[in-house]
Amino acid sequence: MNYRHAFHAGNFADVIKHVALVAVLLHLRRKEKPFCVIDTHAGAGLYDLGGAEAARTGEAKQGIAQLCGITADAHAQGALAIYLDCVNRDGVDRYPGSPLIAARLLRPQDRLVAIEKHPQAAAALRAALAEFRNARAVEGDGYERLPGLLPPPERRGVVLIDPPFEEEDEFTRAADAVLRAHRRFATGIYLLWYPVKSRTGADAFCGEVSTRGVAPLLRIEIDTGLAPGAEKQRLGAAGLLVLNPPFQFDSEMQRVAAILAPRLGRDETGPAAMTVRRT
Repeated sequence: MNYRHAFHAGNFADVIKHVALVAVLLHLRRKEKPFCVIDTHAGAGLYDLGGAEAARTGEAKQGIAQLCGITADAHAQGALAIYLDCVNRDGVDRYPGSPLIAARLLRPQDRLVAIEKHPQAAAALRAALAEFRNARAVEGDGYERLPGLLPPPERRGVVLIDPPFEEEDEFTRAADAVLRAHRRFATGIYLLWYPVKSRTGADAFCGEVSTRGVAPLLRIEIDTGLAPGAEKQRLGAAGLLVLNPPFQFDSEMQRVAAILAPRLGRDETGPAAMTVRRT
């Protein structure tokens, strides 16, 4: 299965990942000091939900499409409300990726470096970020580029590591990347996304990070109930490891889980299951 962003844009995992990113950015904005956002696997920046890739999986139907009207919900506050505002700017047929969401939340003193390896996606990313003077699109390997960007001059920021998991050793590379980055920039906030292909594999991956002395560490997972391999093109469960989660971030994500899990459904089998816990 290919986890490249275009195939899964706007799905349940994107919703949770991007709300979490917004929550972190809002936390960083509370101080006047500038911060840096580094997105190591940024993708194209903006996706056509009616395009061939998104239509191939249809995952947005059980993701962002389920949130229509939620802005009128009294519970849609904080990061969730800001996220929905960012998404709704592009209409119902397009979905912004993490670099575009981040760029929209930057202040003049903040900075974004978005890295994308695939040339076609990198060109689209440059176009998506063209209007933002403090956002830079870089074509290259995110794993290779990341060490040279740390620590950022701002000494504050967030690093999103969101690879497509195309290679067999991707879990190992992702874990190594975040651990090496943490050694260079220990005070940074890190969001490390992963697909849950099997419970054993997910636990081993998270254990590899948590047993290497990185703390504090928060683990967020969402499961739609789709059995692994049931539909080759669809993603059934995913997680997010958060290193150095901001103050009260876990409480906010618990509130988000209560609102979103019932909506990010399992087709006929009921609501998604979402957990937020320290590890």
